[in-house]
Amino acid sequence: MTALRLPILWLAGLLGLAGCSVHQPVSLYQLDSGNPAQPAQSAGMAVLLGPVSIADYLQRETLLQRQPDGSLQAATDGRWAGSLSSDIDQLLLRQVAGHLDSQRVVLAPATQGFTPDVQVLLSITRLDSGESQPAVLDAQWRLIDRRGKVRENRIVHLQEQHTGGTAAQVQAQGVLLQRLAEQLSVALKPLANQPPLVEAAPRKAAPSQAKPAEPEKSPKIPMALPIRTDMEVFRF
Repeated sequence: MTALRLPILWLAGLLGLAGCSVHQPVSLYQLDSGNPAQPAQSAGMAVLLGPVSIADYLQRETLLQRQPDGSLQAATDGRWAGSLSSDIDQLLLRQVAGHLDSQRVVLAPATQGFTPDVQVLLSITRLDSGESQPAVLDAQWRLIDRRGKVRENRIVHLQEQHTGGTAAQVQAQGVLLQRLAEQLSVALKPLANQPPLVEAAPRKAAPSQAKPAEPEKSPKIPMALPIRTDMEVFRF
């Protein structure tokens, strides 16, 4: 009986160890938005932030690691806690509002009745890092004023070193987005003093020119025509 129990106990121990290795806890990460200043002006610069588009490979919960050969692999010890896109939006919103000291910074789409001084169209094409690779952010923005004119178009490339761990990488990516928001705010500030829009006055229809009165025509008198007869007139 003893000889039969040992293999069974040994097998149960192996299964228990395998179960522990499979169900290891995975850490969840969010971007660090830093300590942005709380905006105080309720009538500050009106900014419509967005749409903010991010690269397709970032639209997932998987936390990707950049390899030395440039490839990307899913991290085994962590993932994003929810939507990375939403985290980016909220981080940029708080940072830009703090730098501009304005409560009138909103995410697209804007609510009805909100008329922005500037709209920011932002595209993030890269945001990643690796254990031996720095955190890298590639982005492009366009600033559109209240008249619909593009006032600035800029391509941005930023890098941030880190100590190598997953937590340090996520922190470095948050720092990059904070730097992006700071540069964006510097570009936005000069557009706060735009001249107000002047509504064009409705154009009045040109008065139609009266036609000159035609001179009164005198009535035509019919001409007397001689009446011919076959009778001859004799005089004595």
